[in-house]
Amino acid sequence: MATHRTPNKTDERRAAIVERLADHVLAHGLVAASLRPLAKAAGTSDRMLLYYFSDKDEIIAATLQRIAERMESVLSERTAREPLPLGELITQISSVVLNDQFWPYMCVWLELASRAGRGDPLYGPIAMQIGSGFLAWGEAQLASPDAAARARDAARLLVTIEGMVLVKALGMGETVERSLG
Repeated sequence: MATHRTPNKTDERRAAIVERLADHVLAHGLVAASLRPLAKAAGTSDRMLLYYFSDKDEIIAATLQRIAERMESVLSERTAREPLPLGELITQISSVVLNDQFWPYMCVWLELASRAGRGDPLYGPIAMQIGSGFLAWGEAQLASPDAAARARDAARLLVTIEGMVLVKALGMGETVERSLG
């Protein structure tokens, strides 16, 4: 039988810290994710931050996980309640991920992808987890004729949206807009 643990003050404090750290990374990027700036953003000392987390890697992993949860929540709130064909879902999702209010999430995602692409042992697994999560989320949103088509369309969705994000980051937002028109 599974036991349910009641969150204690330490758990609540850690969750509040992760929220502040997510806000900080969204505002300043991963480049500002060294221990002292993170502690300052959390409203504590670096020693106290390490009281709640075993090391910096755990801090970064928890922060990125929270950012990913927020991203999924925003996408879920702003997409159709019923499955859509691939083209319609691309249009709907692109209007969210390319929006200026959502753009900080995409900038963190690009930084994460870059570090993963360079073989960083911390960021690679996190990027894979987030990317796989988006792939599964997309698959559930698609009105495709069967499981194989849904898996293919989810892959196309991921690749298309990622391409749009990269092209916008290059300063070529008008090219993305033309692709949607």
